Amino acid sequence: MHKFGDIVLAQIQFVDTLDIKTRPALVLFEEYGNVVVAGITSNLDMKGIPLTPKDGAIKDSIIKLNYIFTISAEMIIKKLFSLPAEKKKRVVDEFIKKLS
Repeated sequence: MHKFGDIVLAQIQFVDTLDIKTRPALVLFEEYGNVVVAGITSNLDMKGIPLTPKDGAIKDSIIKLNYIFTISAEMIIKKLFSLPAEKKKRVVDEFIKKLS
């Protein structure tokens, strides 16, 4: 079972194509075999929450809270690392801002 703050490597199908690609994602929650995730990109020009090697990432990246989707737990290849507590708090704070 994956939990909030896990960074996973998963098979992702993009909305603009039928292609499935292997990409990192942030687990928001898992329920009944469905995992809600936020996409992660290495395109530093994108808006979102910075993810750094200090956090556990291989290279500087961006957590895109505007790119949220549901995948099957079976599409997760492996867990890469977990976000530190302060970064998880920032994710929650940013969501609250977006929902306000």
